[in-house]
Formats: sequence, structure tokens, C-alpha cells
Amino acid sequence: QVQLVESGGGSVQAGGSLRLSCAASRSTSSAYCMGWFRQAPGREREGVVLIDNIGRTRTADSVKGRFTISQDNAQNTLYLQINGLKPEDTAMYYCAAREWVGSCLDFTHRYDYWGQGTQVTVSS
Repeated sequence: QVQLVESGGGSVQAGGSLRLSCAASRSTSSAYCMGWFRQAPGREREGVVLIDNIGRTRTADSVKGRFTISQDNAQNTLYLQINGLKPEDTAMYYCAAREWVGSCLDFTHRYDYWGQGTQVTVSS
């Protein structure tokens, strides 16, 4: 199992940037697929960016060019850099992990471990 704790959310104006962090309780680089998801009020949770065990990524079309995922394996930490924030990016952002089976770059796969979320609010 792995525990995940997100941080870095906040309230920003449109056009601003944030870097979200996700601290894992154990190393995830070799055995887990990792990703960032978000859920806005009244909407379904959606996948934002995924990363596999060799650093390949997949980004949702809605955020491509603005969201970047990265990980620091030495610190067991996953990051989400968000630039050019828009009001429609307002949501609770979650870090998630699942044991590595098959491709890590598929948004339809079920994730087993979730953090508590960090709120991002963007004002116009």
C-alpha cells in the first residue's frame, strides 16, 4: 500500500501558476503508475496527467501545454506544475497511484490509492 498527501493548492488569479506536490509514503517509481486527477463541483472526476515508471507522460487535451507532471524519486514526491490557470481549472486536485499492471498511460484504468486532495480556485 501507499499513502499519498497533496499540498500546494490555493486561490490564484487567472493566468497565474501553481505547483502541486504529492508526497508518497514509499517509493513509487518502479512499481506504481501515478497520476493527477481533478473534480470540479457538480462534475465527474477527470484524469489530468499520468506518468509511468520510466517518466513517459500523458496529458489530457483540455490542459495540454499548461500542465506538466514530474517526479522526484529520491523524495518520493510527485509534482504538477500548472501554468496559465483558467477559472475552469477550479477543482479539487487529487494525486493517485495504482500498482503497475499494463500501460500506465491509460486514463480508463482504475486507481487504488488516493490522497485527500488539494483545492485550486482560480478567479477571473
